Amino acid sequence: MQISSVNDVKIYNLSHGKSLPEWLSDRKKRQLQKKDVDIQRRIELIQDFEMPTVCTSIKVSRDGQFILAAGTYKPRIRCYDTYQLSLKFERCLDSDVVAFDILSDDYSKLVFLHSNRYVEFHSQHGHYYKTRIPKFGRDFSYHYSSCDLYFVGSSSEVFRLNLEQGRFLNSLQTDAVENNVCDINPVHHLFATGTSEGRVECWDPRVRNRVGMLDCALSSLTEGTEYVPSLPSISALKFNGSLSMAVGTSTGQVLLYDLRSSQPLLVKDHFYNLPIKSLNFHDQLDLVVSADSKIIKIWNKDTGKVFSSIQPQTNINDICIYPNSGMLFTANEDPKMNTFYIPALGPAPRWCSFLDNLTEELEESPESTVYDDYKFVTRKDLENLGLSHLVGSSLLRAYMHGYFMDIRLYHKVKTMANPFAYEEYRKDKIRQKIEESRTQRVQVKKLPKVNKELALKLMEEGDDEAELASRKKKGKALPSILGDDRFKVMFENPEYQVDEQSEEFRLLNPIVSKVGQKRKKKLRLLAQQALCEISVQAAEDEEEPEGRASSEEDSSDDDKSWVEEVREQRRLLWQEGRDRRKHDRKEADRNTVLQPQFYQIKAGEEFRSFNDMARKQRLQKASLEDRLKLEEHCGTSNMADTAVGSKQLTFTLKKVNCSHEAPSSASAMKYKYKTQNTVN
Repeated sequence: MQISSVNDVKIYNLSHGKSLPEWLSDRKKRQLQKKDVDIQRRIELIQDFEMPTVCTSIKVSRDGQFILAAGTYKPRIRCYDTYQLSLKFERCLDSDVVAFDILSDDYSKLVFLHSNRYVEFHSQHGHYYKTRIPKFGRDFSYHYSSCDLYFVGSSSEVFRLNLEQGRFLNSLQTDAVENNVCDINPVHHLFATGTSEGRVECWDPRVRNRVGMLDCALSSLTEGTEYVPSLPSISALKFNGSLSMAVGTSTGQVLLYDLRSSQPLLVKDHFYNLPIKSLNFHDQLDLVVSADSKIIKIWNKDTGKVFSSIQPQTNINDICIYPNSGMLFTANEDPKMNTFYIPALGPAPRWCSFLDNLTEELEESPESTVYDDYKFVTRKDLENLGLSHLVGSSLLRAYMHGYFMDIRLYHKVKTMANPFAYEEYRKDKIRQKIEESRTQRVQVKKLPKVNKELALKLMEEGDDEAELASRKKKGKALPSILGDDRFKVMFENPEYQVDEQSEEFRLLNPIVSKVGQKRKKKLRLLAQQALCEISVQAAEDEEEPEGRASSEEDSSDDDKSWVEEVREQRRLLWQEGRDRRKHDRKEADRNTVLQPQFYQIKAGEEFRSFNDMARKQRLQKASLEDRLKLEEHCGTSNMADTAVGSKQLTFTLKKVNCSHEAPSSASAMKYKYKTQNTVN
């Protein structure tokens, strides 16, 4: 059970808590009830009060003994007996239920309007009869005096089905393109239908003539209405007594009408721009209960003052108030159907009268929440306390970025980890008392221990703004960050110290400094203008003095200057990074331990040097392209051509002594010409 309070009105959510699966055995359920605190504290008012997937509508029989709910999937109807607090029966249907109604005092006569245009009748034993209407239906109402069913839907006609004669009667022709909802007044049996054009048409069933029309779309637009996404259509309709009527629109407004007037008495806006799903009246306290898919609002029908509100966790499809009580049921986009009990609306129903005693005991002895017995700690707190080894055990329960642990264990470990905590706490309290007493003395500007430069900058800017505000007649200085309690940790906690050597700070600092300079310049200009206005009433379009550049030129120069500073900082960062990498490589080379390398000399080879052996190994591993480039670099070039007699030419370049005169190219080279003829 969950307890909430809105406008000092206690609301008890009796359906809050975990629900046990049906396939669990009784033994497993008992074990879970012993271990899980949420299951222990839940109240299962009616057994299996839920749907497989979604509940679309819910109603209570006139005798108050049965609760019927329609849902999916698969489409079905469930009947709950309040005297037995359990499910009485369940019937599966062929298609989804758009709307249903209880024609008798109990569950013996039911009518269902399906999404495939079928109208299905059920008796006490089950399915009785099925027929079809010409158009897709959206809502219907039953006229008890004539035994007529009025169906409205995607048509301008209102279809009438007489249950006494068992045949369709002449339909009512409306001026609308489509009709969304309908209702019949319980006193004088006036039939009203809400159209998609935002009108309400009223018909007299006795003469089958229209007796009035209300334009609710225009009346819903009040002075406080700021935005209307589309033309409001009628989404809900409900009569109260002989003269009152409530109309809900698709844009989230509820209009209260007196049938003797064409103007609404009151317009209540939900401010969600969502269609009104359901409307109900609470006659004992003169309240209206209106609901859209997000919220249920309970408000006074005379003044419109909000009495209370309920906002479930899932979207709402329908609501139903149990007669003469403070209990209401909701059909949600969720398997569980919610049950709310509001003692301020009325007593609990007779079949659950124990709720009154339960709520009175809860009000007399307020119970602490579950989290009062636990302490939330992060992983860093666990390391400080020396409890990191408890991660994964039953003593810590993981939650978000930390863990919940027993508060008694936390206090015990805290005392052992820091036995002088009380002395430190006492000293802090004494220091706080002394600082509070010093506030009465003359205050001297003192820089904080953390972020001194930022604090000094903010103090200078605050002084400039205060001076400017004092020169104006009605000016007020803006509050400083230093005096705001929300930012005081920034100047007290060392973890918030600004690192001026970081890359982010060095790149943003030129921009911030230029903005600060522009701000100071603007403050000086404003101060000069204020002085000029006090001394002389100068014209607003006064020309600039000669020899002074315009503000646009100054701003362009400032823009260029901060761009150059950002580039300079980027260059310095790149250079520092390069130097740091070089230093790291030198350190790595210095720390590297040289290992001896051994080479194997093959048979028939002459050892020259270690470099020669290493060069040969490199040549063996190198590719053909690399070896050719290496031979060209050494001055040797081999050319072979098998197409012309398999001839081979070898050129060897000789070095020339630079001290002598350079010989000709013919004498500087020595040609070796080898010719070899191949005989096939």
